Amino acid sequence: MSAIVDDHPLTAEQQAVVDQPWDARVLVTAGAGAGKTYTLVRRLDALVEREELEAGEILVLTFSRAAVRELTERIERRAGSAQRVRAQTFDAWATALLIRAYPDTDWSTVGFDGRIEAATEAIDHGAVEVGEQGVPAHVVIDEVQDLVGVRREMVEALLDRFQENTGFTVVGDSAQAVYGFQVSDPDQRAEETDRFLDWVRASFGEDLVELHLGDNFRARTDVARLALPYGAQLQRLPRDPARVADEAERIHGDLRSLLLTTPNFGGLDLEYVQDALRHYPGTTAVLCRDNGQALTVSGLLADAGVPHTLQRSARERSAPPWLAELLGATAASTLGEERFRELLADIELPIDSSPGTLWRSVRKVARGARGTIDVPALHLALAERRLPDELTSVRSASLVVSTVHRAKGLQFDRVLVVEPRVLREPRRVEKKKRDYDPAAEARLLYVAMTRARDDMYILDAPSSWLVRKDRRLDRWYLGGRSAWARNGIELLGGDVSQALPPGAEDLRVEPRASMEHLRTVVSPGDPAELVLLHGIPVAADQSPPYAVVVEGRPTAVVSERFRTDLYRMLQRTAHSPVDRWPQAITGLRVDCVESVGGSATVTDREGLGPQGVWLAPRLCGLGRFRWDNEQTIGTEGDTA
Repeated sequence: MSAIVDDHPLTAEQQAVVDQPWDARVLVTAGAGAGKTYTLVRRLDALVEREELEAGEILVLTFSRAAVRELTERIERRAGSAQRVRAQTFDAWATALLIRAYPDTDWSTVGFDGRIEAATEAIDHGAVEVGEQGVPAHVVIDEVQDLVGVRREMVEALLDRFQENTGFTVVGDSAQAVYGFQVSDPDQRAEETDRFLDWVRASFGEDLVELHLGDNFRARTDVARLALPYGAQLQRLPRDPARVADEAERIHGDLRSLLLTTPNFGGLDLEYVQDALRHYPGTTAVLCRDNGQALTVSGLLADAGVPHTLQRSARERSAPPWLAELLGATAASTLGEERFRELLADIELPIDSSPGTLWRSVRKVARGARGTIDVPALHLALAERRLPDELTSVRSASLVVSTVHRAKGLQFDRVLVVEPRVLREPRRVEKKKRDYDPAAEARLLYVAMTRARDDMYILDAPSSWLVRKDRRLDRWYLGGRSAWARNGIELLGGDVSQALPPGAEDLRVEPRASMEHLRTVVSPGDPAELVLLHGIPVAADQSPPYAVVVEGRPTAVVSERFRTDLYRMLQRTAHSPVDRWPQAITGLRVDCVESVGGSATVTDREGLGPQGVWLAPRLCGLGRFRWDNEQTIGTEGDTA
C-alpha cells in the first residue's frame, strides 16, 4: 500500500509547502492522491535540515496506526535528516501525555474520549511544558477535516496555547471528511463540518499561509480517476442542513451511477472470483459500507480459503511477537545497540523492518543512559500498552477487507467497492427526518472510489441482513428472524485473556509448550474456535469460561470483558438470567500472535523464566454459536 510517487520531483505547489519556515502557520488543502504524505516527508526533512529543528521538537499527529505506519515507512525510506521524527495517533499522544502528567492514575480504565478530554485539560494546565520534549517547535497534523468533537477541541487547545512559539503545518480535504459519525447529534454533526478549518482561519488570520495541492499522483488509469471531479463539489456543499441533503444525495447518485459503469467483479461465492482474489500479484482492497458487511465478506473469503487481512479498528493495538522473544532472551537490565542487533539476529522480524528502525522505535519508550535500552522500562511499556504506534501496526496481506473509514488515507492497486445502497427517503417520513446523513454517505463513496491506483470494480453485495450491531456493547452479532435471536458474536482485540500466561488460567496445558506452539505453528489467518470449558458462570453477570482453540490445541482462555459481553448479548431482557450457553463459537481466525507483559513472578512459577513476558493469540471474525451437547474441554472432563 506504499505510494507510487516517492521519487517524483516536487511540483511548484508541493515545493511551496516544503519551503515554509519553521514558525509559519500553514494550512494545506489537498485532494485525494495529491501526494500529501510525500510532501509532508519532504517538509519534515526541510524542518530538520534547513530550519535546524531537532527531531524531538517536531510533533506529528494523524488518525490511524495504518496512517502512522505509512508515514513512518515513508520517513524511514525517503527522509534524510528527518529519519528520527516520530509520528503518533491522536489517542496515543494523548495517553502518553496523561501517563507522564498523572502517573498515579490508571488511564487504561478510561475510555478513549475520556482520555482525550483529560488531555485537553492537561494541556490547559501546562502538562506539555513539563514533558520530556517540552513545547514543540512545529506541529504537523494530517487529515484535519476529520477533527470533530473532543479531538478537535484537544488540537485547538494545543495550537492555541503555543501560538506565540510554535509553527504548524495542517493538511486536510473537506471532500474526505468521513468521521462526523463520532458526533451523535445530527445538528451538532452538521455544525462540526469544516469547523476546525474555520477555527484555524479565524484564529490566525493574516498570519496563516493557505496553500493547495491540486494534482493527482495516485490514479494511473481513467477508471481510477472517475470520482475525482466530484471532490470540488463535495468541498462546496452548503452548511445549512436544510440545503445540503438534496445536493449531497445528487452527488451520491452521480457517484453511484459512475461506479455502476465499472466492471462487475461478481459474487464471492463464485470460484473464479475467489481465484482472481487469491492470485492477483498486486494489492487489493474490498471496501465495505460498515463493519458488519466487512465481517460478512471476510467470513466468506475465509470459508473459501482466500488469504486476507480484516482491517482492524484504529484503536486496537497489539505488540509484535519479536518483543517477547527479545525480552525473554536476555537477563540484562540494559542493552546496547550491538547486543540488541545480536539478539534480533536469531528472531524472525516483520517484513521490511530493520534492526536499526526497531532500535530507534524501542528507544522512544525505553531510553537508557549512554545510548542504551532500559530493559525494565521496555517491559513496563509493553505491560502498560504504550508502545510507539509504528510497533503496534500489523502489516496487511496483499488482500485487505476493510470499511471505507478504516481504509482512509490508504491506496491499493485494485479496489473492489461493495455495491452501495440507493439513497432514498423512508416512506411517510419528512425530509428533515432522514434516517441517514446524505453528506456523509456521499463523502464516504467518494473516498472509496479514490483509493485505487489502477483498477476499480463493483462487487455484488453479500447477504448480511442477519448481521446486526448491539450498540450497547459496540459489537456486531449474527441475529435471526426474531428480534431476540442470537446466533453469533464478533470477536474484538481484547477478547483473549492476557491476565496470566496460557496454562495459568483454567487450562490443563503446559505453558512452555503453548508458547512454542504459538511461536512456531500459529500464523495469522489460522482457523480458531472458542470451546466451553464448563457450564458454571464465572460471576453473576458473566458467561462460563471458554478455551481458545487454535489448530486443535487450547492456547488461551477468553477475557472477562468477553464473558460479560456474551452474557449481556444472550439476555432476552435486562433482568432475565441466561441458562443456556453455546458449546462452541466457530468460524473465527487468528488475527495475529502478540507479546504480553505481566508478572515476572507468575512467568517464573509457570516455567517461562523471570522476564514477565509471554505470547497470546488475538482473534477476529464473526463467530457462530454451536448449540449442541458434545463433550466440552474441561479441567476434569466436565460437560455443560
